[in-house]
Amino acid sequence: MNGSSIPPQMKTVNVTVFENNAPLVVPSLSSQFTEELKTRIRNQTSLSITPNDAQGVFSGNITGYSIAPVAIQDNKAPTAGANRLTIRVSVKYISNLDPKWSFEESFERNKDFKLSGGSFQSQEAGLIKDVTAQLTEDIFNRAFAQW
Repeated sequence: MNGSSIPPQMKTVNVTVFENNAPLVVPSLSSQFTEELKTRIRNQTSLSITPNDAQGVFSGNITGYSIAPVAIQDNKAPTAGANRLTIRVSVKYISNLDPKWSFEESFERNKDFKLSGGSFQSQEAGLIKDVTAQLTEDIFNRAFAQW
């Protein structure tokens, strides 16, 4: 159970699709994030994911996706020595067992990277995977390790 503390009476959860409402939209991010959260729940708990009558419901949306320089090099010809990919997600978790376990919060994670002569597009999928893993861990811990 990896440190999670899920009440024994909880058996089911529902994870709705997290719509991508970020100003900069990556088409696959919505489904990728939603599936990553479901996978984390499946792999770290004995909970069943169900579309109906769940005892816990995760919903929300992706509210931010940005790439920004974080380390400027060479003042004469400024270039980014490193960049940062940041993803922000708004999450609502409703516990139908006990309202005190419910929450509505935003989670944000980032990862720094260098282009090193390559393009951002060549690294984007791996960066999204890393940041999504951090976000789903934070959400999982908030829902199931805070009892």
